[in-house]
Amino acid sequence: MGHKVLIVDDAAFMRMMIKDILTKNGFEVVGEAADGNEAVTQYKELSPDLVTMDITMPEKDGISALKDIKLFDPNAKIIMCSAMGQQAMVIDAIQAGAKDFIVKPFQAERVIDAINKTLS
Repeated sequence: MGHKVLIVDDAAFMRMMIKDILTKNGFEVVGEAADGNEAVTQYKELSPDLVTMDITMPEKDGISALKDIKLFDPNAKIIMCSAMGQQAMVIDAIQAGAKDFIVKPFQAERVIDAINKTLS
């Protein structure tokens, strides 16, 4: 059985893209969330091995959700997803405990590399 992943992105299309990459590479997508509040709730319910977290979302952004999840589980493995030009936010995310980040549009190879590196 592959590692369990929670995908968090407000864009259904992006969730679909990353889910496709993950399932083709043997990962099990156990949940999807469209905002930070859902992400925190689902993390607590599903206990995934890894979370891919979009930075810019309505309700609660990815960095706030990252901090909340880290408070709940200091060992949480979270990879941030950002569009180009969000370097300052990426630095904030890494300082808040993100393990890595991947840039949109997703490149399958980079996504899998980041996930494997984070899980090993």
